Amino acid sequence: MSAPIIVSALFADEDFHYLDGLRRTHFPPERNRLRAHLTMFHHLPPTVVDELKSRLKAETRSPPPPARLELLMSLGYGVALKVSSTELEDVRARLADSFAALLIPQDKAGWRPHVTIQNKASPAAAKALLAKLQTDFTPRPLSIAGLAAWYYRDGPWEPIAAYRFGSGHPMKTPPPLDMRLTSPPALSIGPLSQLGRSSSAG
Repeated sequence: MSAPIIVSALFADEDFHYLDGLRRTHFPPERNRLRAHLTMFHHLPPTVVDELKSRLKAETRSPPPPARLELLMSLGYGVALKVSSTELEDVRARLADSFAALLIPQDKAGWRPHVTIQNKASPAAAKALLAKLQTDFTPRPLSIAGLAAWYYRDGPWEPIAAYRFGSGHPMKTPPPLDMRLTSPPALSIGPLSQLGRSSSAG
């Protein structure tokens, strides 16, 4: 049986390692089955796979959309980083228009772009982490490298295709989560200058 399709934005390597390190530090390890990601659509039918690949390729011929990690968000049972990018929201809106009749309610309800770094925790643990991270959080640029489509396989994501902004050429997706890597060193969420130091945790 074919699986539903997820669409995500891909980060440049340095930002990916930074965000994935935060996720692996703070996400309950026994429940973490994914790398850091920015979901754009949660469920498209597998019948649109060819059209979707064509549209993702067309969208990524444009330059990379400027983006920022704007603020920390409470998810109730976790913490996320809000992503701000007018251009990426425009890309998402065009894709939503193309598949409007096929969108599930969650994808019709609007988009709040964010990167989850903790979820499925207790409310108390989530509140404590939010307070801790807010002490040295600084908004920072975020490099969006491409767009990707994935099959949802009851938890894990199976890559279908990914395309790089600026050319529309195919690009690699991040490797699957290595469940042996459950205790990376603690990471700061402070200024952009710390990115290089934290990248080894990915």
